[in-house]
Parts: sequence; structure tokens; C-alpha cells
Amino acid sequence: QVQLVESGGGLVQPGGSLRLSCAASGFTFRNYVMTLSWYRQAPGKERELVASITEIDGSTKYTDSVKGRFTISRDNAKNTVYLQMNSLKPEDTAVYYCNVVKTVRTVSYVYWGQGTQVTVSS
Repeated sequence: QVQLVESGGGLVQPGGSLRLSCAASGFTFRNYVMTLSWYRQAPGKERELVASITEIDGSTKYTDSVKGRFTISRDNAKNTVYLQMNSLKPEDTAVYYCNVVKTVRTVSYVYWGQGTQVTVSS
């Protein structure tokens, strides 16, 4: 059974840093064509893509508001994807969700974590 478990959220002051982790179980990263992503959802807003990384070549994408501040990475040995968040702003406050899209032949399987709260406040 596939499971994604996020950790690392919490309360931080503006300008601070946090590192989110998403540990996957039930499959091995390097065995599949995958896109690993972090999304976030603030109260009253739609869920938005924050950052993604492709397994096949490690290419990354970021939403404009986090470019230069957030970094997505993965560790295949630990089956874990990370989101390093620096220079945090109050507008980064949201529940952050890990997302994995695994493609097998022509079929894509989508998995979500349970979410971890990030609050940026003084």
C-alpha cells in the first residue's frame, strides 16, 4: 500500500526557514517514471502547485512566488522528497501537501500525503 507521510511543518517567524520532508512507502522512487511535487492550500484559497521535480532527469519547476526562496529535492536512497523553504513570508502560511504522480506504461497513479501546517507569523 502506497503511503506518503509529511513532516517538518510548524510555526516560524518571517524570514525564517523550514524543511519539509515527505517519506514514501509502498514503492521505490527509482523504479518508476515519476513527478514529485509540493502543493499548498491557504484558508479560503485553492490548492496550488509550489514546486515539482521529475525523477527521470531531476528537472525542477517553481511557482513564481517562491522562486529563489524554496528548493525541492529528493533522496532516492531514502525514498523521500524535501522542500527547503527559506526567507519565509506570512503569505507562505498554508497546509503543504506532498504529491507523487507515478506513471506505469500509459497509466498515471496519483498519491497525496495528509498535509503539514506551515504558519509564518511574528
